[in-house]
Amino acid sequence: MKRDFTRLLDISGGECSFLLDRALFLKKMHKAKGEYTPLAGKTLAMIFEKASTRTRISFEVGMEELGGRAIFLSPGETQMGRGEPIRDTARVLSRYVHAIMIRTFSQGTVEELARWSSIPVINGLSDVYHPCQTLADLLTVREYKQRLDGLKIAYVGDGNNIANSWIESALLLGFSLAVATPQEYAPLPELVEKGRERGVLTISTDPLEAARGADVISTDVWVSMGMEKERDERKKAFAGFGVDDRLLKAAKKDVIVMHCLPAHRNEEITEDVFERFQEVIFTEAENRTYAQQALLEWLIMEELDG
Repeated sequence: MKRDFTRLLDISGGECSFLLDRALFLKKMHKAKGEYTPLAGKTLAMIFEKASTRTRISFEVGMEELGGRAIFLSPGETQMGRGEPIRDTARVLSRYVHAIMIRTFSQGTVEELARWSSIPVINGLSDVYHPCQTLADLLTVREYKQRLDGLKIAYVGDGNNIANSWIESALLLGFSLAVATPQEYAPLPELVEKGRERGVLTISTDPLEAARGADVISTDVWVSMGMEKERDERKKAFAGFGVDDRLLKAAKKDVIVMHCLPAHRNEEITEDVFERFQEVIFTEAENRTYAQQALLEWLIMEELDG
């Protein structure tokens, strides 16, 4: 049976925990230089409508290490850039490859691709969700804290795709999430409502309140790709929402700070805090490979078994 990963709520809490366990196993195997190639002969098509560093490299390396290969596709080099309907691209690629990853602007594009594709579709990023990044973030928390149950995770900054996916992960796994954003930049209202109903989410406009007693503090840029014209307006709105020593003093003494990168130092995070937690942050970036390997293995092998 075909499965897609267009958002975290496409999977269950049990499946999410399985993927994290599997990612930890694959990371240990990689560090031990073990050879494991379950995706030999399999191909991933990667569609990029947004520029990328970590998404492209982690998916390409992840497929290669599992024995498969990845093909980079940009709209300017394919018929998508000349107006071919998404449904036709989906059906053509389904005849050539074993899975599709897309990094794009509209969540609707991801969902239409998944609707018409007969092979698994993975959301590498959209303006609404960033589920692959959140899988890597959860993996990083598991590594540093050995658990997710009973933790308080704080997200401070823009209520963007990262914030939305953090809320979905709290809904799946049941940990406590505190989100602080300016009121006009809050996450999706329907997710906020679900999170509150389930008792896993508190949301406010007070970064200190969100950080109080936190085991983990996460943040992201204030001006995401495609929003450059809003830079001045956003910098003014987010003043006071930077991760700094003031927030760290409100958190637990053993708090870790995470950032999905790229980082704008001395905006959403101070230079000092970034460098103090750079080992965590770059482990988080490295973990994109292992989280996505677990996802690719699961989706492609389940599709073949079905």
